[in-house]
Amino acid sequence: MHDDITHNAVDPNGIYTTSEAQQLLKISSSTMKRLLKKGLIKANKVGGQYRILGKEILRLVSPELEKKATEKYLNVKKKVVDTINEWKV
Repeated sequence: MHDDITHNAVDPNGIYTTSEAQQLLKISSSTMKRLLKKGLIKANKVGGQYRILGKEILRLVSPELEKKATEKYLNVKKKVVDTINEWKV
């Protein structure tokens, strides 16, 4: 996902604002809002503003998460292809 975010750049125990997280992840504010709304990134509201733990930012860019997303995509793709092939019969 974002190879330039390293464990040195993000403190796993650090607390980041949405703006700081956006800059680290190189995403727009609308993407950040979407991630928060869908629960794809965990955050706590403090004084009406979200705060995000560094470990959440690191989780988003981890190779393990990317691997899981790829596996899910391939499973969905296989199901779609199987369904289409059933229609052809």
